[in-house]
Amino acid sequence: MYYGGNNYESQTYEDQYDAIRGMNTYIAKVFGWMFAGLLLTAAVGYLVAGNLELVAFIVTNPILFFGIMIAEIAMVVVLSSRITKLSYGAAVGLFLAYAAINGITFSIIFLAYTSESIATAFSTTAITFGIMCVYGYFTRADLTRFRSILFMGLIGILVLSVVNIFMASSSIGWIISIVSLFVFLGLTAYDMQRLKAFYFGTEGDSVLRSNLGIIGALRLYLDFINLFLTMLRFMGGRRR
Repeated sequence: MYYGGNNYESQTYEDQYDAIRGMNTYIAKVFGWMFAGLLLTAAVGYLVAGNLELVAFIVTNPILFFGIMIAEIAMVVVLSSRITKLSYGAAVGLFLAYAAINGITFSIIFLAYTSESIATAFSTTAITFGIMCVYGYFTRADLTRFRSILFMGLIGILVLSVVNIFMASSSIGWIISIVSLFVFLGLTAYDMQRLKAFYFGTEGDSVLRSNLGIIGALRLYLDFINLFLTMLRFMGGRRR
């Protein structure tokens, strides 16, 4: 799959303007889907959190709880690996289904933390996420060189998280939070830059470009969600 860069130096100024305008329209649409996913997650989470019996049933039923987790992972894998084969409607449907199911798991977070801490973490996340998106859009540095480092950081987070399930160490928890913060800030800038590569690299293939836009929305959605969870661990106040 070719994701070429955005080299258009040989174009006239008018052509460059049209290309940039088209790219900005494309990026705005991707962000629209990302925000739609976030709103759907929040709405489902809020509704499920309002039904304590349903939450208790999910949490106390290991098969159902882990089934939800597996379904989320499966959707991300299918979207990432089959995006060039799926129709645009199917890609959008999978993304929104993932966001809705993720809202079920978020209902537990809504019940575990106070409204004030959730609002503070969300505001902080929105600001930092926005700053990194702006950086990813305007920087001339090739952020793909940091891809291996970011991927290693993700692996480290997963390994430490699994280890901490058994150790329940607050020190390891802080290490996970600090590493997560830097990794997902970096991924936000990286994924933002990738949107530009998706637009120009598809060379006018509108179907592929649209599908890759859904992958872009999913990646930014995941970056925002993980940044939010990290901020919540840093500053979140749990309900008593």
